Amino acid sequence: MAKQFLIETSARHVHVSEETFKVLFGEEAKLTPKKDLSQPGQYACEERVTIVGPKKSIAGVSILGPYRGQTQVELSATDARSIGLGIAVRESGDLKETPGCKIVGPCGEVEIAEGVIVAKRHIHATPEDALELGVKDKDVVSVNVKSNGRSLVFGDVIVRVSPTYALAMHIDTDESNAGLVAPGTFGEIVK
Repeated sequence: MAKQFLIETSARHVHVSEETFKVLFGEEAKLTPKKDLSQPGQYACEERVTIVGPKKSIAGVSILGPYRGQTQVELSATDARSIGLGIAVRESGDLKETPGCKIVGPCGEVEIAEGVIVAKRHIHATPEDALELGVKDKDVVSVNVKSNGRSLVFGDVIVRVSPTYALAMHIDTDESNAGLVAPGTFGEIVK
């Protein structure tokens, strides 16, 4: 049997630079960890922001820590369309020529010229996991996900390999809903 891995749903969120965070929450503010995430060193924060697009806004969007070098907003395609933004399916950090938006916090707001993405579905794997799965960094694979009544195969899944990762596949809420992916759902690479 092929090695299976957990499928996790990544809801809308923001990665902020320290500079952006200070504008949004005040010069003395610091990220407040609320909950550790499955990837080592990553966490959801207590702080939330509003994302403003040309048509409307989405309030209560989580910030994930730690700080990043560049501010990035990750939405589902449904979210992006609903607030009037174009859709740029990208890997995290690949922000060139993506839509921008306004981010509003309790102490200020920041207009980013680019940085709104629909995250490309991906698998985080350690080098040992990658070897066991028969893949390498930047491979593009298909993943079979069995669910109750809506099993499917996700194509165009990018493999990201690093010794700092924990094995898991990340999809957004649109993808999760399409496959009725519930907590504890596993997938496997289709050979």
